[in-house]
Parts: sequence; C-alpha cells; structure tokens
Amino acid sequence: MVEFGIWDIVRNLLLATRWTLVLSVIALMGGGLLGFILLVIRLMKYRSINALISVYVEIFQGTPLLMQLFLFYFGLALFGIETSVWWSASAALVLYTGAYLTEIWMGCVRAVPNGQWFAGQSLGLSFSQELRWIIFPQVYRLSIAPTVGFLVQVIKGTALTSVIGFVELTKAGTMISNVTFKPFLVFTCVALVYFVICYPLSWLASKLELRLAST
Repeated sequence: MVEFGIWDIVRNLLLATRWTLVLSVIALMGGGLLGFILLVIRLMKYRSINALISVYVEIFQGTPLLMQLFLFYFGLALFGIETSVWWSASAALVLYTGAYLTEIWMGCVRAVPNGQWFAGQSLGLSFSQELRWIIFPQVYRLSIAPTVGFLVQVIKGTALTSVIGFVELTKAGTMISNVTFKPFLVFTCVALVYFVICYPLSWLASKLELRLAST
C-alpha cells in the first residue's frame, strides 16, 4: 500500500479536475453551438427537418448518457470505426448537451408572447431581423437561469465518462482509492471538489431565477 497523505490525494484530484472542467467546456460550447443551430432551423419550420431534429432530441433525452457513452466508444468499434476515449466522451457529451439546450431554448422562445412576432412583422422586419432584434434578446434573458442550471448537470455527468476509461475527477478518485485503500477519504474529497465546482453555479442559477421573476 502506498502511503498518501491528505494533501497528496487532494493535489492529484485537483490535477484530474482540470480534465473534468475541459470536458465540461467542450460539452457546453459544442452543445451550445449545436443547440443554437438546431433552434434556428426549428424556427424556420421546415417540417421534414424538424421531424429529424425531434427524433434526435427524443433519442438523446430518452436514453441514459451512460448508454450513449458506451455506444460511441464500444459500439462504433463493431463497425470498424476506431475511436479514442477523448473523442467518444466529447462527442457523446456534445450531442447530449445539444439535445437538451435546443429544447431549453425552444421553450424560452415559446415563452415570448406571439405579439412580439406580430410586432416585428408589422415593422416590416425580415425573419432574421426579428430573431436578432426582438426574439433572441428576450430569449437570452429567459434562458440564462435554466442554461446555467443545466451546466451543473453536465459537469456532474462527466463523471460517467470514467466507465470508458476517461481519467477525470471520478476516475482519478477510483485509481487513487485502489492504490491507497482509503475509499472513504478519497471519495469524500471527490464529492467536495464537485461541490465546490457545482454549488456556485447552482446558487447563481437560483439567484438569476429570482431576479428574473421579480422583473
């Protein structure tokens, strides 16, 4: 058994935490871009394309993220497509995040009164101008709180990538626990790191919801 002090454990966990944060940023940026593109396409009301988007959203919202990670890492290999742990984890999280964000933002669009659309049309604005100057500023205001709240779920969801061998915070905790035989201490530290990352975001989301509700 290797003797690890508490500071050795914390230091190694913090080193692994950077990959949790990097993966979360990739998921949010990639999923955010994908979700925004799909949102604009849905607003154009192309029935056949919207049907495909709905299928995509239903699949990724209706299946566990763990299963999606397995399919990207192990499933594609059955078809001769070799994938790395990084690629599989990033792709699964981006598609998972995109599916949820496009639904969150679509709900915010639906929350904008129809009169706002009619006002833009009466001013002679084009569809893109309506979105840019009337709809999206209101959607942005409405979507901040739920988007930040969902980011917390994404950060916690990165823990599932440990099952395909991605060495992030949870996987590092497992490896350290196996070496030190101190699972309670190690995973208490893991939980505290997640708490330090996620609690400020949860607090921010609740504050934003209260502020928006009072205005």
